[in-house]
Amino acid sequence: MIRIGPNIAIWDSEIEESFIRASGPGGQNVNKVSSAVELRFDAARSPGVPADVLIRLRAAAGRRMTAAGVLIIKAERYRTQDRNRADARARLMALLETAATAPAARRRVPLPAGLEKRRLRKKKQRGETKHRRRAVDVNED
Repeated sequence: MIRIGPNIAIWDSEIEESFIRASGPGGQNVNKVSSAVELRFDAARSPGVPADVLIRLRAAAGRRMTAAGVLIIKAERYRTQDRNRADARARLMALLETAATAPAARRRVPLPAGLEKRRLRKKKQRGETKHRRRAVDVNED
């Protein structure tokens, strides 16, 4: 079981791993050995992932999460299956930790009085400039 924070727990049975051939350089080793890991985690159906965390996880995962809510992580950084497997799990945990922390609530900060006065003065000047660009009405008093 992987535990992330007090409210997120993932069982090992929820994580699906398949080993595939890695791309890139590596000579004959790449052509013979399936050392890359494709980790799949169905976050949408996992009972250990709360709804609010799932929403933040979708945003954090980006293209790595399918429309059905399955998170796919491909790890091929290392030459051995064990290290790639550990790397994929570490990346999954990092994503879940990022999603577990709720963003801080934004607080309104009052503007300094001088800044507000300058803003209103510039806004008034801009309005007067635009007013002077209008066509002159000859029928006006």
